[in-house]
Amino acid sequence: MAPLLHLRDVALTFGGHPLLEAAEIAVSAGERVCLVGRNGSGKSTLLKIAAGLVDPDKAERFVQPGCTVRYLPQEPDFTGYKTSLAYVEAGLGPGDDAYRAQYLIDELGLTGEEDPATMSGGESRRAALARVLAPEPDILLLDEPTNHLDLPVIEWLEQELKSLRSAMVLISHDRRFLTNLSRATIWLDRGLTRRMDRGFGEFEAWRDEVLAQEELDRHKLDRKIAREEDWLRYGVSARRTRNQRRLGELHGLREQRRTARFAVGSVKLEASEAQTSGKLVIEAVNVAKAYGSNVVIKDLSLRVARGDRIGIVGPNGAGKTTLINLLTGQLAPDSGTVKLGVSLEMVTLDQRRESLDPATPLGDALTGGGSDQVMVGDTPRHVIAYMKDFLFQPLQRRTPVGALSGGERGRLMLARALAKPSNMLVLDEPTNDLDLETLDLLQELLADYKGTVLLVSHDRDFIDRVVSATLISDGDGVWTEFAGGYTDMLAQRGRGVGAKVRVAAKAGVPAAEPALAAPSAPAAPTSKRKLSFNEKHALETLPKTIAVLQAEAAKLNQALAGDLYTRDPKLFAKATTRLEEVTREIAGLEERWLELEMLREEIGA
Repeated sequence: MAPLLHLRDVALTFGGHPLLEAAEIAVSAGERVCLVGRNGSGKSTLLKIAAGLVDPDKAERFVQPGCTVRYLPQEPDFTGYKTSLAYVEAGLGPGDDAYRAQYLIDELGLTGEEDPATMSGGESRRAALARVLAPEPDILLLDEPTNHLDLPVIEWLEQELKSLRSAMVLISHDRRFLTNLSRATIWLDRGLTRRMDRGFGEFEAWRDEVLAQEELDRHKLDRKIAREEDWLRYGVSARRTRNQRRLGELHGLREQRRTARFAVGSVKLEASEAQTSGKLVIEAVNVAKAYGSNVVIKDLSLRVARGDRIGIVGPNGAGKTTLINLLTGQLAPDSGTVKLGVSLEMVTLDQRRESLDPATPLGDALTGGGSDQVMVGDTPRHVIAYMKDFLFQPLQRRTPVGALSGGERGRLMLARALAKPSNMLVLDEPTNDLDLETLDLLQELLADYKGTVLLVSHDRDFIDRVVSATLISDGDGVWTEFAGGYTDMLAQRGRGVGAKVRVAAKAGVPAAEPALAAPSAPAAPTSKRKLSFNEKHALETLPKTIAVLQAEAAKLNQALAGDLYTRDPKLFAKATTRLEEVTREIAGLEERWLELEMLREEIGA
């Protein structure tokens, strides 16, 4: 089938550094392609070239005559439009259905009367989505369509895109979104593109195979160069024509090795852990909070123990940030009590990067200014070495924070947060703008972190891989806790996150929630249940933990079997209490391990 859009041999250089060298995109009718790559690899630039908005140094661009293309930018321009509806209607072409613009405005939770100058990030993204979806074009080019959206709208958007006949090219850091929608994958890496005619769900295994083969080829090249250099030093004199040719081939091999662009390294994430906190971290009893008639939290009771990983999900406006502030003691409840455990050392990562001054140089943002050292826990590190751990170049030390990309600011916030000693991490949308490789490492870090984690996120896959329990808003200030991640919550609850308020309800019309509360499955219908990252980690570590507790129980039994009661009645009572605690812990852990083992056998069957 002839492609509707074909880009070939795309080359573009910025500041002397080649961003794109021989990139290619081909999209046929009805295809759903995801474009993936590291932050800074040029994905957004390549999509702009495909949309005809950026002129490359070299490229062949073909678009089928009469084919309509719509591009969703990360930062839409609302200049010249008085209302959100006017902005959406301006995207319609001759013959397009004008009623579809109002339909999408309603479905996305807008009124159409919003002033673009005062719209929030989420409202701007919804208006931009309505504008590109309204014409139902032949090709949709979507750059981070889920940015600033809450879970109800993300799930609605998935269903809407599935129903369209348009071909699509998607850029997103949301794994679940890409897995559910894509049917082909284009990987942009070091200026070149590789294509796999399968969805994103199989991308990471394929990528690892490609990189492993590349490493093997590099090793063979190094060995060949070493062999030829040995010949040059100890072999036959290089005077004859044959030997001159061999010497020229050696120079060619060296040049090939010198100019090769190897894979970018991985971010090195390691949290600085403080002393262990008390066993009870947070205890909230009958907590309530309201702002006027808006009830945010009603009669919430919650216990958070050391090592728990609690995911907090809900629509925008449900009060997730208010809940976090209450649980961490930054905000007082209207009624009820919140008790924090002893020896807590909290580190918070805020989603809006508000603690970053745009004028501050990158190096000073890490060191605090006036020093070359970053204190990582109790260990001093040179700022350049610490920057390299997070994939920053030495020349970026003087770069103002405001000049960094969204992904770079995200890595900077992680670098600052992880340098501080902590036994409790409070993460508010930590996945914003992070590439997939950095997300993988962040998940591994949280899995190994011995402290407690409170996580607010709209990323369903990240929640599944990280948390041990999910706290979800049921509306009207009611919050309900479910064991496991987002997928486990769906199975227990029977539906996903519902929209907080529909616009129709605001106007006095009875609310009709199903449009934004699409209880879609988190994965394609053909995919089967898999063990989450957290479940795999528990299966590996629980037997060791149980063995340690069993050894402690054996020592306590041995001590109690002697004359301890006669010698020290207080110590005897303390040992008895501890033995009861250990016995209960062993029973609970063995039950959890048995559940996971049975689940693994079911999946294997």
